[in-house]
Amino acid sequence: MEVIAYQKFIRMSPRKLRLVADAVRSLHPSKALVNLEFMHKRAARVLYKVMRQAVSNAVNNQKLEESALKTKHILIEEGPTYKRFRAGARGRARMIMKRTSHIKVVLEPKEVKKADINKPVTKESK
Repeated sequence: MEVIAYQKFIRMSPRKLRLVADAVRSLHPSKALVNLEFMHKRAARVLYKVMRQAVSNAVNNQKLEESALKTKHILIEEGPTYKRFRAGARGRARMIMKRTSHIKVVLEPKEVKKADINKPVTKESK
């Protein structure tokens, strides 16, 4: 069972968000939240909110424990680009690209190792 949280049309370039996402991608969600809270990047604040939303969805909606979660993946996608212009030299216009991003955080419960129920018990296995 996967728990997903989306945030779309964020007014920040995907490159800046990916820099922060790479730093916390392999961490446990609770450790990732602590790291994001104290990271000195503007993108960390946005990613913190989405990660917290995913953890809250798992705890409140799916009735999972926060300690039993792991990050499956954090996906930063490119959103639409707003194109603006600024006056340039000799009456020309220069393009300004205002990039947007979409964030997708997917959490899943940790694998629980179960004993083989169907395996017959023999003298050697005792």
